[in-house]
Amino acid sequence: MKAIGFNRPLPVSDENCLLDIELPAPELRERDLLVEVRAVSVNPADVKVRAAHTPAAGQYRVLGWDAAGVVKAVGSGVQHFQVGDEVYYAGVINRPGSYAELQAVDERIVARKPRTLDFAEAAALPLTALTAWETLFDRLDVNKPVAGGSRALLLVGGAGGVGSITVQLLKTLTDIQTIATASRPESEAWLRRLGADYVINHRHSLPEQVATLGIGAPSWAFSTNDSAHYLPQLAELLAPQGRIALIDDPDVLDANPLKGKSLSLHWEFMFTRPLRETADIARQGEILAKVAQLVDEGRLHSTATQTIDGINAANLRRAHQLVERGDMIGKVVLAGW
Repeated sequence: MKAIGFNRPLPVSDENCLLDIELPAPELRERDLLVEVRAVSVNPADVKVRAAHTPAAGQYRVLGWDAAGVVKAVGSGVQHFQVGDEVYYAGVINRPGSYAELQAVDERIVARKPRTLDFAEAAALPLTALTAWETLFDRLDVNKPVAGGSRALLLVGGAGGVGSITVQLLKTLTDIQTIATASRPESEAWLRRLGADYVINHRHSLPEQVATLGIGAPSWAFSTNDSAHYLPQLAELLAPQGRIALIDDPDVLDANPLKGKSLSLHWEFMFTRPLRETADIARQGEILAKVAQLVDEGRLHSTATQTIDGINAANLRRAHQLVERGDMIGKVVLAGW
């Protein structure tokens, strides 16, 4: 089968950082689906692994943790899918990814693709939707009020893939006001279209800007990037006993500013459930099914903002370059072979 992989960490400017290769079709485990991949999207996780991981000698690493496609075969223990089903999923970081014509994935972390989206539109959603949903409802537990805090959440870095879904989920499923950050007019416009109640500039003081809104101290904060820099400001502006979540990977994170207000810190890693095969691993498939339902009801929208025709090494290098710039609005998607 066709695939795109790498055998050494190289900068995206090097044409050998991703290569067109041929690999045997994957073997199925008992609960696996064999999916014919129709579309993929690129996330910061792809970029980080490509730039830092060294595969074993003579081996290629296949990236990709967002896909939509068609089930071609099922393992002996599969219970909920059959050949021909159109599905979408994020997969897991310790198995070969979706930059391949065929991918094996555990059925418990898969859901049927939203009927109202094409494969490219659907491929933009899984990783970011899972990350946003788990952050809001499993980590921050936004349905549990913070005593004395306003029903508001500050979202640092709102216009990227995770932020774009977070804003929509808050608007669709809660009565929480969203304060999203952006630094460019086009990012601000995007966030307002998605339903952000307020947009402030993360290049300026967050506590000062939140204070001018006149809505009180927010109960929750969600930082998608540069969390080490923003954490002291979040600690200053949040209500006592508030909750903070982050998803990035600071080299060092000083949590001391949280103590004075008894603030709690929650780290979301979307791959925890499938990587550790937790007792509730199937929750990921359930979340994706709920997301698909919300999409088909017109209550959530795909965050695909750029589609590249053709899944191959050259086009994936282009997509990695876009993500590495750090100013993506929404998601970049590749479709078709």
